[in-house]
Amino acid sequence: MREWLIEYLICPTCPGEIGLSLSIAVRDGDNILEGELACPTCNTRYPVLGGVPRFASAAADYCGNFGFQWNTWRALQIDRLSGHQLSAGRFFGDSGWDPAWLKGKLILDAGCGAGRFADVAASAGARVIACDLSSAVNACRDTTAIWDGRVQPIQASLFDLPLRRGIFDGVFCMGVIQHTPDPKRLMGGLPTFLKPGGRLALNFYEADFWPWLQGIKYALRLVTPHLPTGATLALSRALVRVFFPLTAAFARLPVFRTLSVMIPICPVHDAVLTPEQRYAWTVLDTFDWYSPRYEKRQKYKEVVLILADAGMADISGRTGAVTARAPERT
Repeated sequence: MREWLIEYLICPTCPGEIGLSLSIAVRDGDNILEGELACPTCNTRYPVLGGVPRFASAAADYCGNFGFQWNTWRALQIDRLSGHQLSAGRFFGDSGWDPAWLKGKLILDAGCGAGRFADVAASAGARVIACDLSSAVNACRDTTAIWDGRVQPIQASLFDLPLRRGIFDGVFCMGVIQHTPDPKRLMGGLPTFLKPGGRLALNFYEADFWPWLQGIKYALRLVTPHLPTGATLALSRALVRVFFPLTAAFARLPVFRTLSVMIPICPVHDAVLTPEQRYAWTVLDTFDWYSPRYEKRQKYKEVVLILADAGMADISGRTGAVTARAPERT
């Protein structure tokens, strides 16, 4: 944990914004590896382990599958570690942010996983607080260590963030919203962390007609979220082994998306990836289909209304993505 983080942390359970005291057990320069944060009001204590403040208990973790997933495939979606620009393309495409704007900004990555988008933001010069409920924060810590403390992971619930309101220049939440128990509460709460004029970027599974073509997927999902992680992984690998060659053939056809969506895997055939990367990414995304406890799709027009109710300005939406800006002070 970098020392600069302490000014932004608060007790997630006390009313008001109660700052935390820090006891240091092990440090390496300005990086606090082991220690404890304590609330002076309620006396609740939060450990710092492996350089990461831990505000979430194992009992509260409804997404342990993602901890397994991102520690298993921690490097695959990191652009600079895997020789592609797919994460940067998605990040800047969905956010609409200019890379030059990010330099020197304080950004919240709400649901960081292995840090694919935090890494992109840091590479553009941003300082990022990267939050995840699961042990994926450990992967994020490792994959973003190159940025010398500009990315600080914290393990906490997005519904009880231990962070001061109104401090961020930008907040993004990508690939996460549909996998939470209350997407509307999450989307309505994130704007409170923005400075006046701060930018918000959300992406999510759109509630469109495509799921109606994915009957096998959703039949399997009646069971798979309740299976042990190892069993879901074994099923995902078996399905990919059977169906990946078929999707590789479909990838050459103009109607690839329509045909592939009826097959019970999530095929990845981007030309910039090696054959081995395409196969591994397909296993990853197929596991990502079947393992989450929640999959709650949203309609982007309804997300626009949620952000309007939260007082956001300059709201722009399209299928699967919405951006907005916090109003300036008057």
